[in-house]
Amino acid sequence: MSYSLPIETDRLTLRRYVENDYDDLLKLQSNPDVTRYLLYDVRTPEQVKEALTGRLADVPMDTDGQALTVAVVLRDTGRHLGEVTLFMNNVDQRTGEIGYVFHPESHGHGYAAEASAELLRLGFEELGLHRIIARLDARNTGSVKLLERLGLRQEAHFVQNEYLKGEWTDELVFAMLYSEWDKRS
Repeated sequence: MSYSLPIETDRLTLRRYVENDYDDLLKLQSNPDVTRYLLYDVRTPEQVKEALTGRLADVPMDTDGQALTVAVVLRDTGRHLGEVTLFMNNVDQRTGEIGYVFHPESHGHGYAAEASAELLRLGFEELGLHRIIARLDARNTGSVKLLERLGLRQEAHFVQNEYLKGEWTDELVFAMLYSEWDKRS
């Protein structure tokens, strides 16, 4: 399997992380508003260094459990807006998962939708995935709206299935098939 980076859109560049992205990643992962609905809590500088190391690695996306996380930057200024991730859930079944995390000040401009659409394209058209899902905390209404705008459909609502950050939370699962992606173009 192969894919090409960087990816350029009208407004964004999706690229591999570089060492100089540490401060931007620290700002992202140490913000409680950002981590509110994520599986991890606010990260320490040491944890962010470890996370950056994982993002710097070359990921062939040919093994179950691999994840490709790319920085999303504004083309005009180079400002780090956030990141999008594509997980390889099962190579044989050709299934993946997307995720995204953006700085609060970049919300409301369509950047997450623009970047996530490119990650769906990469998964379906370059990696040949059959199905891509997204899992999220049911309270994250902004994410629900984003996934619906992208054309994913809600397939599941798991009630109090995870104990996170001291409370039971509901999880939603959205999905899209390659055939649905192909029809939207």
